[in-house]
Amino acid sequence: MFRRSTLAASLAALGIVYGDIGTSPLYAFKVAVQAAGGTPGVAAVGTASLIIWSLVLVVSLKYAALILRADNHGEGGVVAMLALLGARDAAPRSRHAALLVLGLVGAALLYGDGAITPAISVLSAVEGLKVDAPHLGPAVLPITVAILVMLFAVQSRGTGFIGRVFGPVMLVWFALLALLGVVAITRHPAALEALDPLFAIRFVVGAPLAVSFAVLGAVFLAVTGGEAMYADMGHFGRFPIRLAWFAVALPALVINYLGQAALVAADPAALANPFYGLAPAWAHYPLIVLATMATVIASQAIVSGVFSLTQQAIQLGFLPRLSILHTAADQEGQVYLPLANWLLAVGTLAAVLTFRSSDALAGAYGIAVSGLMAISTFLAALIAIRWGYNPVLVIAVNGGFFLLDLVFFSANAVKLLEGGWFPLLIAGVLAFLMLTWRTGVRLVEEARADLREDEAEFLAALPTMAPCRTPGIGAFLSAAETGIPLSLSQHVRHNRALQERVVLVSVATVETPFVAEGECATVQKVADGVDRVMLRFGFMEDINVASGLAAAKLFSTEELGRISYYIGRETVVADARIPGMATWREGLFVSMQRNSTPTGSSFRIPSRQLVEVGTEVRI
Repeated sequence: MFRRSTLAASLAALGIVYGDIGTSPLYAFKVAVQAAGGTPGVAAVGTASLIIWSLVLVVSLKYAALILRADNHGEGGVVAMLALLGARDAAPRSRHAALLVLGLVGAALLYGDGAITPAISVLSAVEGLKVDAPHLGPAVLPITVAILVMLFAVQSRGTGFIGRVFGPVMLVWFALLALLGVVAITRHPAALEALDPLFAIRFVVGAPLAVSFAVLGAVFLAVTGGEAMYADMGHFGRFPIRLAWFAVALPALVINYLGQAALVAADPAALANPFYGLAPAWAHYPLIVLATMATVIASQAIVSGVFSLTQQAIQLGFLPRLSILHTAADQEGQVYLPLANWLLAVGTLAAVLTFRSSDALAGAYGIAVSGLMAISTFLAALIAIRWGYNPVLVIAVNGGFFLLDLVFFSANAVKLLEGGWFPLLIAGVLAFLMLTWRTGVRLVEEARADLREDEAEFLAALPTMAPCRTPGIGAFLSAAETGIPLSLSQHVRHNRALQERVVLVSVATVETPFVAEGECATVQKVADGVDRVMLRFGFMEDINVASGLAAAKLFSTEELGRISYYIGRETVVADARIPGMATWREGLFVSMQRNSTPTGSSFRIPSRQLVEVGTEVRI
């Protein structure tokens, strides 16, 4: 049973985790050899050696052996790292606040990568049409756009039906990568020299500095997608992800890159498209179809990852509440965020229409991922030290990988004007929005605290403020675990009445992925007929207040269906007289707050049981 489930998870990981890096042979080798210049036959073997040992160092050693250890109860990703470091609730201008900024920049860089990956992957696959039919060149762009539009259009239907074929298709893809590579290697076995790491070192050291940087920047295209190992760890587990990499993905990639090197070394003219050159002419069109399927899978994996990251960021308070739709009743992780989907679609289509070829997109690709990898290495070192590992050993190991990350980042930074600005622009905008939202939420909570009444004083004055006590149960939601919710004080002030039973409900997202059912609700007795229920949800969970109250076991099933939920409908006003953010930035926060999904919908509260109470808050 264990073996079967492990193999099934590893097979699924081939599609979800390794779709991106698995389609890199379509473009990475060609771009790297072109960057090397000189004689293609000589540069081909040196480039293949650099790619292979980059896969070993960056993906196999750093991610598979090291970074995967920094899990948050089985979950990975930069947001999970922030939770582990306790940076979410950092005070302004503190060390943890700096980590928060760094982590949010890393998360934003993933969005930049998410816009580029579908564009370069699908475009590089469709460009295979030009190998046998150059006259179809003008059709490449429209076909790519049509495929991407369809990809984003079907997201609302859920990815479950696609997910069932992810693994098998990618297994066929990796097997084909290896087969094509083996055939080419047998014809030109001298390419096996690339397996010697000294060959890679001599190649990069012997080239002029500008050429070395250009080659390293292009070589990095072959390892983009490696960060998905950590981001998707919670879906499959550490061991299945490692098994899929070392047993299938890595060998297939190494063999294919060796095959492309052998082909170009024997026939420099094949550099025009070495991947499709590996296949016989009769197989080109079927290979284009399979390559397109593989790139769609790789794109789907990125889109799903963006949805997951956005959901985590919302739960932890880094983004405003957005509409989250569940597309599979039996799978909690299957979510669809309409706004995130179409914003990502706009970014991807803009990349295709702006750069128009995979070679041009290669200049935009890599800088965001290399920055994210450097941030992940740094945060992983802090986590290891926090967990009690020897600081000297951590600095030595992570420091070495961090220097390697900086080398790749510097090499990609050279491409800033060639297109690297594009993902950085996306990342910069998103990081700024996340920081603005986070700061604005803190300012609103400070303003709420000033307006919130003390429990003892409120309860003492309650008989005079609400002389009429009506039958029923009123649940008043609050972000704080002390004091009287503003919705309650406003309700009593205006209606001069209150239900006989009152529940003060506070909702918090904790820094672990999931909370055990028996631990999600804590009950405190405040007074006769007044209880406080503190609900805890993990950052990978949906917030469901009704189910949380059921777990508190204060009411019967029938009573739960009759509870009236009161939520403050806040009107946030930017006031230049109150210290805070710049006025224009506060205005931006107010706009984000007004366009966010209502709290009741986000908390899964039935609309027929929901009452909103208006409150004005000035920041």
